[in-house]
Amino acid sequence: MTDRHHLLVHGATFAAVGDRGDISGVRNNGSPDGLFVRDARHLSRWQLTVDGTVPEVLTPVTDGDAARCVLVPRGGRQEPPAHTVFREQAVGDSSFVESLRVTSNRPVPTTVRLAITADADFADQFELRSDHRTYVKAGAVRSRQVLDDGIEFVYRRAEWRSCTTITADPAPDTVEETGTGARRLVWTLDLEPHGTTELMLRVMARPHGDKRALRVPRSPSSVNEQLLDLEGRFVEGVAFPTGWPELAAACARGLADLAALQVTATGPDGEELRVPAAGAPWFLTLLGRDALLTALFALPYHPQLAEATLPALAATQATRTSVSSVAQPGKIVHEVRHGELAHFGQVPFGRYYGSVDATPLFLILLGAYVELTGDAALARRLEPHTRAAIGWMLDHGGLTTCGYLVYRADEGGLANQNWKDSPGAICWSDGTRPTGAVMAAGAQGYAYDALRRTAWVARTAWADETYAALLEQAAADLRDRFQRDFWMREHSFPALALDGEGNQVDALASDAGHLLWSGLLDKEYGEVVGRRLLEPDFFSGWGVRTLASGQPAYHPLSYHRGSLWPHDNALITLGLARYGLHDEARTVAHALVDAATAAGHRLPEVLAGYGRDTHPEPVPCPHACVRESRSAAAPLALLTAVGGA
Repeated sequence: MTDRHHLLVHGATFAAVGDRGDISGVRNNGSPDGLFVRDARHLSRWQLTVDGTVPEVLTPVTDGDAARCVLVPRGGRQEPPAHTVFREQAVGDSSFVESLRVTSNRPVPTTVRLAITADADFADQFELRSDHRTYVKAGAVRSRQVLDDGIEFVYRRAEWRSCTTITADPAPDTVEETGTGARRLVWTLDLEPHGTTELMLRVMARPHGDKRALRVPRSPSSVNEQLLDLEGRFVEGVAFPTGWPELAAACARGLADLAALQVTATGPDGEELRVPAAGAPWFLTLLGRDALLTALFALPYHPQLAEATLPALAATQATRTSVSSVAQPGKIVHEVRHGELAHFGQVPFGRYYGSVDATPLFLILLGAYVELTGDAALARRLEPHTRAAIGWMLDHGGLTTCGYLVYRADEGGLANQNWKDSPGAICWSDGTRPTGAVMAAGAQGYAYDALRRTAWVARTAWADETYAALLEQAAADLRDRFQRDFWMREHSFPALALDGEGNQVDALASDAGHLLWSGLLDKEYGEVVGRRLLEPDFFSGWGVRTLASGQPAYHPLSYHRGSLWPHDNALITLGLARYGLHDEARTVAHALVDAATAAGHRLPEVLAGYGRDTHPEPVPCPHACVRESRSAAAPLALLTAVGGA
């Protein structure tokens, strides 16, 4: 039986460990274990043995900010364990720290041989995905050096250099070779009768190019203190609903997760910023769309996220055209990666711009932030970036030439470049995929809202009435075109997309709810759409499915063709409230909160689309991020939409 993986997250660092705290490098539920920093695995093996054997689990690791478990040597009922191992682990910034407390259960002196087998393969995260791709790494060399108090693993490839340093207090008695590249750190411990001894192990990961003066935390408890302090600052000042304790708990859990998911980024003037990472384990980095939606959901409660996210994305805004990265002047970045494969151009995601909707979402967040806070200074500071983003939407984005925001599949990157970005996500109801240009419905709603909000910013912060009027007219024209071209009269519902020939891609999809959030639909159409999303083929009882059941394309475990996404449902709930459908908004909100309550008040990235009537517990989706910033912020959006009702 394979251990479950437990995630410990701290900024751009995370560890996935098994039930006994070990790292074996084994893939579980599509995800490998290990210690990861900036897209690379800095520990691929970390296994404890006691007296030469793997101990039994008395208490397995439980989910939390620290991993704690209790282990005993193998034995029988007639031979109670001679000692007990109390294991505690935590991650800090580019670090991992572990406390091993060994307590004797005997009234006489006892000797215990304890060992940690460690290795670092420095695998790039893209190598560990289940996508059947392989990457040539010519000239790569791994080396190991024994230290006075531990071991150091080093990886080199051309100019790329990474290392992992393991130290221990007390120092190991010996460091043994294993014949596999791993090294075994060994201690012989003499325990007094019923005595206790403690080992402290510290791991420092040094990714390529990281020249900071890093300090490994003293102990797991010191890491917990740091995280609790950070979580407290995120929760401070937020008024949780007293009449709905389950929503209050989901909001608190979400804010705590957002505190742990902050990664560093750089602003236009070189200033250091902390912004929401997309999620762990696969996306612990800046993704434009994810960070923007997270900041939008959290805006009324924690505007600092928007205040950091906007300049961070302005600093990475494209200034030239690049076919390989799908960059065009004014476009907002989709994904930023720091790993080896991105560095050598073997994946295009170092700075990748394959998103049709990050740019309008950037404009929406700026307008919403300035309207809420009155911070016109930021609007003026980012005026060149804002005008460039509008320029991209009108020119390269396709609003002027095609009438809509348009994308085309990127052969080396993403086939779909809206929020449903898996290969088959945009499809007809029978599952057929469009070819050529695609005009996704949800992105047009974002464009409409972006034009209107930027017009308001231009009028109030820039005093440019002419520009504001131009944008308002563009928004009105887009609204008229959309309702003419996308509305499927036979379904009384908008198409998921148009193909390059203007044909309606007829799948019935949750993206229609995003049109409610953006206000693109007339009131009559919006009310029809909102009520349709609550019918049984869409609404599972845990929320609204990405694709209505009953269509040939529907699959309850598909990433985007039948699953249920909390952030998608948060946008739908905000949209329902916008159109005055408050009962429907409360129905979706209560369903999502129930799903969170069933999972310790935490919403995952995505749930399966199975109905609540046949599956009384929410079913997780394979390969989903366990901690995801948009899902963490989704309860805050529900609070905005329906209050504490």
